[in-house]
Amino acid sequence: MADIQNDQVVSFHYTLTDENGTVIDKSEGQPLVYLHGAGNIIPGLENALTGKNVGDKLNVNVPAAEGYGEYNAEMVQEVPRNMFQGVDDIQAGMQFQAQTDDGIQIVTVKDVNDESVFVDGNHPLAGQNLNFDVEIVDIRPATQEELDHGHVHGAGGHHH
Repeated sequence: MADIQNDQVVSFHYTLTDENGTVIDKSEGQPLVYLHGAGNIIPGLENALTGKNVGDKLNVNVPAAEGYGEYNAEMVQEVPRNMFQGVDDIQAGMQFQAQTDDGIQIVTVKDVNDESVFVDGNHPLAGQNLNFDVEIVDIRPATQEELDHGHVHGAGGHHH
């Protein structure tokens, strides 16, 4: 079996932990499947998987800059509470979709008062160094359709 290179479909199991060893996410039952080289996963993890083979197990430390980016305080904004029409009970931790100049963005409520809602447009894992325990379970060539679309189709992938 060839090692992991661009334009291959890779399947792997993972456990993601923060710097304190707290589990943030993990593959449950089905492996994560992605198209290598298409930017489907964070750069630090994708770079570490290049050249690996089926059966390889590795621990990858991904610094924030190669993961979900550094935390950007400018992405925290105060918006008028009346922008959330139809939502009576706004609480910290809630997430909403916001229409921005760059398209749809997920924002997380940080704080609420009578007039304003403070939302954070940073990814929830921005600014965090991440640790991935990975086991590679399958590598196959991508189909032409997958290459054209820039993501995996079928089992474990995208469905149109």
